[in-house]
Amino acid sequence: MLRIGYLLVLLIAILPLLPGMLGMVLPAFNYIPVLNLYSFNTNAFFQIFNWPGVWQSIALSLLSALLSTLLALIVCFSILHTYWGTKSWKRIEKLLAPLLALPHVAFAIGFLFLFSNTGWLTRLIVTIIPEQYHLHWVSVPDEYALGLSLALAIKETPFLLLMSIPILKNLNIQQTLHVAHSLQYSTTQAWQRLIFPQWWKHMRFPLFAVIAYSASVVDVSWIIGPTNPPTFAVLVWQWFNQPDLNLLPRAAAGTFILFILCSLLIALLWGLEKYFLSYQRNWLIRGRGHKASSTSSYLSKIHSSKRFIPHLTLAKLLFSIIGFISIATIPVLLIWTFAQRWSFPDLWPSNWSLHFWTSEWPYIQQTLLSSIYIALISSFCALVLAIIAHEYRHKYRLSLPMYIIALPMLVPQLSLLFGIQIVTLWFDRSPYYLWVLWAHCFFVFPYIYMALDGPWKSFPTKLTQTAHSLGLSPIKAWFKVKMPILFNAIIFAWAVGISVSLAQYLPTQMLGAGRITTLTTEAVTLSSGHDRRIMALYALWQAILPFLFFTLAFTANKWRNHYRNATVSSSSLFKSQERLSKRCSK
Repeated sequence: MLRIGYLLVLLIAILPLLPGMLGMVLPAFNYIPVLNLYSFNTNAFFQIFNWPGVWQSIALSLLSALLSTLLALIVCFSILHTYWGTKSWKRIEKLLAPLLALPHVAFAIGFLFLFSNTGWLTRLIVTIIPEQYHLHWVSVPDEYALGLSLALAIKETPFLLLMSIPILKNLNIQQTLHVAHSLQYSTTQAWQRLIFPQWWKHMRFPLFAVIAYSASVVDVSWIIGPTNPPTFAVLVWQWFNQPDLNLLPRAAAGTFILFILCSLLIALLWGLEKYFLSYQRNWLIRGRGHKASSTSSYLSKIHSSKRFIPHLTLAKLLFSIIGFISIATIPVLLIWTFAQRWSFPDLWPSNWSLHFWTSEWPYIQQTLLSSIYIALISSFCALVLAIIAHEYRHKYRLSLPMYIIALPMLVPQLSLLFGIQIVTLWFDRSPYYLWVLWAHCFFVFPYIYMALDGPWKSFPTKLTQTAHSLGLSPIKAWFKVKMPILFNAIIFAWAVGISVSLAQYLPTQMLGAGRITTLTTEAVTLSSGHDRRIMALYALWQAILPFLFFTLAFTANKWRNHYRNATVSSSSLFKSQERLSKRCSK
């Protein structure tokens, strides 16, 4: 039975990578049999490189991806350096879930309402500072994609922090710091020369996923990215939506070039890692430095006591700034949904109304239910497949490499989905819901698999072996022993899958052929010049749903832990009363 389940994992979540890649490459060279295109040529690539402004679009994509990834990397490590092992880190760890639950589209719309040239921050500056002292500052969107880079860095930093938690726990940070202090290294030197190289190596795949997403993102770039010209991913998406099917090879060639660009960025990131950690090792092995003196031991004691950390004033503010900007998008969206009239530069709306909530509810209700259905079903299927994959690896000591499972995160969605959509032309495309559910499951599976990887590896296998020795079948042993222990991880992974599914834009648009609407697709569509109040309403609902599901997951975990503790205490009380009664009878 487990072998059949693993075969389903390969068929649903892994093997579609091959037709997806072939369906991207062959049409790029003008081979699309369903359109009677059989002659291989490179005309589509010449059309792309002769397109006005295409090189600027490529440069914008590369710049925004590199800048946002490196900024997120630096900020993430600075936060870890400053707060790891302190009481404040526990609070940061609790805030990561709500920050991650905020979808990219909802954050992008809120970010636009905050930092645009008529946004709330501009209104605040105009209200406080006199007009003659106003300074010109970069607003969103800007022609150099600086706002897009900043937004992506802010949104991806919590993801990198979450991925860093199990890594730093395995690195034994406190033990490393004690050894470094005994060698008269300061805490800052120990983090930079001892911990940073190990951390960077283990963060390879999360960083690859971040830089690939930043270079190929469509929905966020559509909302807060440059427009004339746009980023290359948005430009390819515009080509894809052209009604003339004879221009489809140009879009295919664009997705192929986008795939090459993301591959080059990943290779560049890997090259930087190798260069600084392997070929330029002098900064790692040169010792404490010439400034070390007898006072270094005193400074080390101060560092280790966590009473004072010099030169990290800005680092202490980084997480607060990220959290404030992320959370501030929610009240800004909420205010816009009630704003009947909000003229610039007024700080608050002059008229408030419930009109948009009541008038849009009949339309948003069906979209809301459709988003929930797709998220619940696709994430549940991906959860079952991830559990089967982990159980197969645990039983047979055989599994696919992590980079193959993570390919849907590393390959640009637009490139992969274009190939998959070309392949679906050979089949009946009428069951659009089925195609969309499968696409969501396909892209949710890697996230759930990675979320369950740590708990599954740390599970003590002797417990199930003991259950088997007592006569329980493998299925009963799993449900009665293993599943209750891993329940918290399973329900949290399901919430992660739901939030990822709710944020999917391209899979819904491309495989749903525009016939299936979700909150994400409607929010992105409304962002192109529609009424800000309706756009804010859809973005607000898109932000609320993941918070609800994460809250339900945490509530279920707390209720189950409370129920289990109550059961254990009642059973122990019953046993103690039974022992007491036996003693009294004697």
